[in-house]
Amino acid sequence: MTPGGQDATAADMRRSGQRVVVVGVFAIVVILTIAAVFLFLSLPDANAFNARVERIFVENDALTGEGEIKLLEILALSGTAFSETLVSYRMVIFVLLVFSTALLVASLVFLVMLVALNRRMAEIERTGIQVSSLHISRDERMVYLNDMGFKLTDAALETLSVLAEARLDDDVLSGAEIEAVISGRQPEDCEEAAGATRIKRLRDTLGNQLVSEMLVKTIARRGYVLLVDKTAIRVQ
Repeated sequence: MTPGGQDATAADMRRSGQRVVVVGVFAIVVILTIAAVFLFLSLPDANAFNARVERIFVENDALTGEGEIKLLEILALSGTAFSETLVSYRMVIFVLLVFSTALLVASLVFLVMLVALNRRMAEIERTGIQVSSLHISRDERMVYLNDMGFKLTDAALETLSVLAEARLDDDVLSGAEIEAVISGRQPEDCEEAAGATRIKRLRDTLGNQLVSEMLVKTIARRGYVLLVDKTAIRVQ
């Protein structure tokens, strides 16, 4: 796929993701708004208990005993406490609804971002990383891949330099050959596992799995090679 085609695909994915986010956020807000309205309408009136107590006072004006009046006062206080509790419950329910809305919106956004990232990574895996420049600086112990800089250990820098020089010569190096170039011995005297360990440490040093796995390719029964155009390689 050409870079222009990749840009178009990325733009389409961004637009699709934005539409999904907008529609999803709207749906979440609408659903939770309907649920909140239904919940608040279903809650009893905060003054319902007080109204009943007041009705008892009005309909039972013959209750003049001290104990009866005390009982009515307790009922009135209970009604006030019930009303205050119900108001606090309404506030708690409102806060929980706002919090759940925020969580659902955030989850939707992250889900869309994750799906878009997975599609982008799959596209990169199919087409390969477009490396425009690979600059290895021995003095700084850094490798610059396009606009990304990676700090390397001395061993990782030596391994990458050997692979870069082999790529300039269109060679594929086995693990034993990599170890031989670095150690100065003959390939027959080196083990394949030693070179494989150096490649693994290089990939671990680069850190980014996608970059490391697709920058250094393993060719079965042959060895290792950089997936970079040799005209883009520069070693200092």
